[in-house]
Amino acid sequence: MNRHGTRPVVRRGSTAGTGYSYAARTTRRHDPDRLELRKHDPVARRHVVFREER
Repeated sequence: MNRHGTRPVVRRGSTAGTGYSYAARTTRRHDPDRLELRKHDPVARRHVVFREER
């Protein structure tokens, strides 16, 4: 099985403009769109929306 074909590593960047980002693996087959999650941004010290960057 291809290690990077179905689950590539993507970055989720903060929309607060702090430059902070999370790295995660996603399944392209189930989530073809760019995912948006509400997570904690330690630089902004609050929960903000993180959007997938490619």
